[in-house]
Amino acid sequence: MPMSLTVSSAFDGGAIELVSAERADAIHVRVRRDTHADFSQWFYFRLQGAAGQACRIVFDNAGQTSYPNGWCDYRAVASYDRVHWYRVPTAYDGTVMTVSFTPAHDSVYLAYFEPYGDDRHLALLGTAQNASRVRSRHLGQTVDGRDMTALTVGETGDGKRVIWIIARQHPGETMAEWFVEGLLRRLVGAGDWAGDPLAGALLNDAVFHIVPNMNPDGSARGNLRTNAAGANLNREWLEPDAARSPEVLCVRDAIHATGCDMFFDIHGDETLPYVFIAGNEGVDGASEALLANERAFIERFKRANLDFQDRFGYPPGKHGSESGKLASKYVAHHFECLSLTLEMPFKDNANRPDPQYGWSGARSAALGASMLQAIRDHLYAV
Repeated sequence: MPMSLTVSSAFDGGAIELVSAERADAIHVRVRRDTHADFSQWFYFRLQGAAGQACRIVFDNAGQTSYPNGWCDYRAVASYDRVHWYRVPTAYDGTVMTVSFTPAHDSVYLAYFEPYGDDRHLALLGTAQNASRVRSRHLGQTVDGRDMTALTVGETGDGKRVIWIIARQHPGETMAEWFVEGLLRRLVGAGDWAGDPLAGALLNDAVFHIVPNMNPDGSARGNLRTNAAGANLNREWLEPDAARSPEVLCVRDAIHATGCDMFFDIHGDETLPYVFIAGNEGVDGASEALLANERAFIERFKRANLDFQDRFGYPPGKHGSESGKLASKYVAHHFECLSLTLEMPFKDNANRPDPQYGWSGARSAALGASMLQAIRDHLYAV
């Protein structure tokens, strides 16, 4: 006797609205909005009872989400164990998006991108602090009372460069924390990176302050871009508020306390199928020296990783008058330092496509590890 179909999302990072699930070939869902905000794009849910059946899952409101063009040439990810994720056939007609596949098992998860759950986040923090020269620091609390944690890698000292890296201001951009995991594993010499000489060389000359998840509340709630109060944290850096955006307030205070010589804000882009950097070109007040510094780093990053490119990206000054509210623009202005936003795709890298996995957590982690080479080369060149 076949099992009845069940669609659920009551778990960490889960998000979907079920419309109907009477038959496997006629499941209808809706992408839900963020908490107290109009953003919508992230989904993550579990389908049960459809093993061996040709499933057709229709996202009825795909055309009304925040980034409808993001569904063009996009494929959803699926997993049976929430460890191994793969891409499934997905079509978008300008109004609805349809995922069509036949699950091998009765329990399968589908998501917008490979999730990065709280258990993995906490394990990352714990594993990192077990390494030498790593300290876990409590910076403050979120709107919902979750911990804001920074990892300090290396020891402060005269002449040492101070490097800040933050990720997941937009919680649905989970590739950002995968990126940080790869960077951290290399920096602390974990796993395959044990004995890597690059980390030791870097930590002789620099200290890293890393916030793997800027938005724990939004991550747990299954939001795309906002925290529990509905704030888009990457628009809060000019005037962070203790009630509305305490996450930004505590991290910004910590940056001002240490100073900053390099800053990287890690993100994902819904529409563009490329890895690219958004710098300060076109931003009022950006000096030629600052822009030349950015161009030099970009060239070094291109040499460090073939997935990174600078042909496709945002137009200069894309954010206009809002630029000063963004993390990387705020830091660049206040510290006159290299301060960049890195974007990775939700889709695939069009320059180096992978038919089975697309852009993935593993590729994000590899990109993070490789950026250390670009940072090292840049430090020794300036």
